[in-house]
Amino acid sequence: MSPSPETALPASIADTISRLAALDYVADRQLATCVYLALKLQRPLFLEGEPGTGKTEIARTLALMLGRPLIRLQCYEGLDLAGAAYEWNYGRQMMEIRLAEKDGMGREALAAELFSERFLTKRALLQAIDPANPVAPVLLIDELDRADEPFEAFLLEVLGDFQITIPELGTVKALQPPIVILTSNRTREIHDAVKRRCLYHWVDFPDAERELDILRRRVPGASAELARQIVAFVQQLRSVELYKLPGIAETIEWTRALMELDTVVLDPQVIQHTLGLLLKYQDDIARMQGGEAARLLEQVRGDARRPAG
Repeated sequence: MSPSPETALPASIADTISRLAALDYVADRQLATCVYLALKLQRPLFLEGEPGTGKTEIARTLALMLGRPLIRLQCYEGLDLAGAAYEWNYGRQMMEIRLAEKDGMGREALAAELFSERFLTKRALLQAIDPANPVAPVLLIDELDRADEPFEAFLLEVLGDFQITIPELGTVKALQPPIVILTSNRTREIHDAVKRRCLYHWVDFPDAERELDILRRRVPGASAELARQIVAFVQQLRSVELYKLPGIAETIEWTRALMELDTVVLDPQVIQHTLGLLLKYQDDIARMQGGEAARLLEQVRGDARRPAG
C-alpha cells in the first residue's frame, strides 16, 4: 500500500539521506538538501551533470521511497506537444462525425462532443497533472537538452503552475502537484525561464569514499580489495583528458563484468580487454591503449602502498 502524503515525505535532510540510502542511493548532503527542499516547497528539481552520475536514478528512487507512480518523459529531437502532453484522437473523431451525420446530431452538439476528454489522448505531462490521480506521481523529464529549444516553452506552464491549457477543452490543473525531476547532460544550455521555475543542482562525480559505498551497495558480491582497486582506478581515469569520462553507472557495470571474468585483482591485461565497459568512444579507448592504462594502475598501486597521513 502506498504511504499517505502526510507521512511519506522526509522529516529532515538527515531523514532524506537515510531513506535514500535504505534504497541504495547514496546522496551527498548538498543533493539531499535540494531533494528535501523540492519536496517541501513543491518545486521542480532540475539536475544537470555528466551522464551516469545518478540523475535519472534519483527520480526512480524517490518514486519507490514515497510509494508513488513514476511517469517518465524521455526527451528527444523533434519532441512536441503531441508527444509530450496530449493529442486529439482524430481517427475516433472522424468515426464520431460519420455516426453523427447518420443520427442527425446538430453541429454545436457535435463539436462539444468531439473535443471532450473522451477523445483526448493523454501523454506524460498531462498524465502527471491529471486531477483524477489518486496520488501525485513523480514526473521525470529526462535529458531535456536532447529536445529542441522551442519545446522548453511548452514546459513553462507545467513547471510554474502545474497545469496545461488545452484551447478546445480548457485548463487542466493538478489537485496535488506532482514531484518533478528534470535532468540534463548539458549538451546545450537550458533556457533561464525553465531554470527559474526550478531548484537547481549540479550532480558531480562522487569522491572515492562515496563511490566505494555506492559500489558496495550495488554490487555486494565484489570483494573489498577488488572494489577498492576499481574505484581507485576509475577515479584516476577521470583525471585523464577524455571525450567522455566514465560515470558511476560505468563503474558498476565494469565491476559486474570483472566478477563474471573471475577477476580477483586488477591487472593491465584485464583492463585492456574490458575498456569498452568504461569508455564509450574509440578515441578515448585508443588513448588508454598501450602503457597508459598500466601507468594508471601502477599509480593506484603506489597510492595503496603509501602510508595514510
